[in-house]
Amino acid sequence: MAELNQAGAVGLVVKLPFATPEEFLAKYGGNITQGGIYLRAKAVRPPGTAVTLDLRLASGDRLLYTAAIVHFVTGQQGQGISGMGLKFGEADPPTRRFLDAAVAILPHAQSDVPPVPNGVGPADFSVPAPAAAPALPPAVAAVPGASARMDSPAAAAAPALEMVTDAALGLTIDEPPRTGPVIGIDLGTTNSCAAFVRGNKPGVLPSREGHNTVPSILAFNQRGKLVVGHPAKGQMLTNPRQTVYGAKRLVGRPYASPIVGQIKGRFHYEIAAGQAGEAAVRLGDRIYSLQQISALILREVREVAQNQLGQIISRAVITVPAYYNDNQRHAVREAGKLAGLYVERILNEPTAAALAYGYGKKLNQRVLVYDLGGGTFDASVLELHDTVYEVISTGGDTFLGGIDFDNAIVEYLLEEFQRQTGRAFQGDRVALQRINDAAERAKCALSERSEMRVHVAFITMIDNKPYDLDVTLTRQKLIALTEGLVDRTVQVCEEVLQAKGLKPTDIDEVILVGGQSRFPLVHEKITKFFGRPPSKGVHPDEAVALGAALLAHSLGQMEGVVLIDVLPMAIGVGLPGGRFKPVLERNVSLPAAKSYTLSTHRDGQTELELTVFQGDSDRAQDNEYLGTLRLAGLPKKPRGAVQVSVTFEVNNESLLKVTAKEGTTGREVVSTFTTRDTPESVKARLAQEESAPAPVPPVVTPGNVAPAARKVAAAPPVVQEAAPDVAIVSKQKGFMGWLKGLFGRA
Repeated sequence: MAELNQAGAVGLVVKLPFATPEEFLAKYGGNITQGGIYLRAKAVRPPGTAVTLDLRLASGDRLLYTAAIVHFVTGQQGQGISGMGLKFGEADPPTRRFLDAAVAILPHAQSDVPPVPNGVGPADFSVPAPAAAPALPPAVAAVPGASARMDSPAAAAAPALEMVTDAALGLTIDEPPRTGPVIGIDLGTTNSCAAFVRGNKPGVLPSREGHNTVPSILAFNQRGKLVVGHPAKGQMLTNPRQTVYGAKRLVGRPYASPIVGQIKGRFHYEIAAGQAGEAAVRLGDRIYSLQQISALILREVREVAQNQLGQIISRAVITVPAYYNDNQRHAVREAGKLAGLYVERILNEPTAAALAYGYGKKLNQRVLVYDLGGGTFDASVLELHDTVYEVISTGGDTFLGGIDFDNAIVEYLLEEFQRQTGRAFQGDRVALQRINDAAERAKCALSERSEMRVHVAFITMIDNKPYDLDVTLTRQKLIALTEGLVDRTVQVCEEVLQAKGLKPTDIDEVILVGGQSRFPLVHEKITKFFGRPPSKGVHPDEAVALGAALLAHSLGQMEGVVLIDVLPMAIGVGLPGGRFKPVLERNVSLPAAKSYTLSTHRDGQTELELTVFQGDSDRAQDNEYLGTLRLAGLPKKPRGAVQVSVTFEVNNESLLKVTAKEGTTGREVVSTFTTRDTPESVKARLAQEESAPAPVPPVVTPGNVAPAARKVAAAPPVVQEAAPDVAIVSKQKGFMGWLKGLFGRA
């Protein structure tokens, strides 16, 4: 019984006669699984030998690079063909992607051990395979045409995760120039779209493949090359772990937030914590920020525009859901900059759709824009008066869209699979993505048909037998599965109307935009609620981009359009006991500002803090934490003697700026948020706040209050003792996690 070779792995370089990975799988696929490979060899190593396998195509390009162990040998007892079965250990990311692709098209490849091909004779396992394969040594970059044999490197530990730099992705670090034409971009969850105005008429700019939209998808293909758009979408079925979609749902959100915790498991790739604690994406051993992912998609859209217009594009109007919070809007601005775009304006999607609907028509109407896209939903009421577009009420859900309709169908299909087989689905992410793709096709088909067979071959193995998914889905069942989702959108519409004391009959037209708004049940429910069918005056997929292009065209013109938007969610501060006090209320017209005067509540107090949240709940923990504003260096004076003026300002893009200024010293802080506090420090401060005497009531400074914000309630008395140094919060729990515990909701 030979022992596992621990001293070092044997370097094994194999040059294949195949030109492409596809040819290799077509002709040699029976000899490989996700767990190992069988290789014919005149000289074999005994079972238990550690090997570093470097498998290359005829061109010299690397196909596989992985640690392995000889699992069995054949042809050594005078029977069969001489060869080895190698059991894979730790593989580099391109190898893992290739193996995932093999599993998707070869049912037998789901095995975790190397195959024993027919005709090679009996396998000799005279030395048992070890419990674990060795770690992969540091990878050597593959050079086309290279044929040198690798030395025998020592086994190495798994590589540490690495944040990818903007420069490594070729993203723009400098401020983009503010020159040249301005395009409109709809940065969507599922698809993105660019548009431009020529001859006073807006038009969509088609992609390289001739499509009017670019899939908002990024991936690394089997050769490790970064691809965006349609090429990335083409490999979702075979390489889901390395394919990123739906980034719009998570961009700008903290990884530790409850919302991210609820949905991160729904993605086929891994959501991880970024460098600053934000939600990010892990691909292989690298972490990519969602701003980088969004920037790469925007860069693809920008290149589409440049190809179509024949000139450099460095300026854009980019749309976002109306219900995006401040952090998310700033994240999109950052993504635009990284893509080489000077973002002239962040525009709400419903407002853009209304522009596309009413531009140049001299309308005098009150409309509701119902925007149900791939991942988000918005409803906004606008009053149109010729060139003036005034939003009077808005609402939405950034986690309600076509993806959720697909998920509802997938859950039903898996329940049916379990009912038919008596076993819960145990397939991998590749199989799950194939089911998801079939669910989306069925959803679209049932808009015109009464039933559809959903058949996905070889989704899993049960008792060493391949099993298919085979379910007939009817339109009636589809309605039952998704009616609750559509009802949620109607409920949001009702809330948006009620916020301004409106009834459904007060709306002149309902404008449907977003791909999921084509769903027949949406038309049925909207017609029933508003008492009239929705308008067909705009293209659901293109309206938002066209509206953005129209605004881009009007920038700088003497008689351009006038947009008056509203704040989608209240912005305010946290109070003792976990309460939330709005400073700027939801639906206040923008731009808006509100100023308060706060006083110190303890003798010798030298620091003041404001913990800022955004949301519509009266509990801070249910709202989005924006940060903590700290003003230090206050003069040491008796309680109440030091006064600080605090101003909340929101511009016409719903972007927030908070300023705190102490009068005697002139010390001022502008939007310097410390976005990670420790549980202990906040608990201590809140305890101090609850036990402290009541502060001097805040006084509104009339000269600093914008007209649109005069109805906002009095500012909250939030003043604290000096806080300890800021620490990084635990990634396992995070700010909102310990805040829940603090308020009795852990």
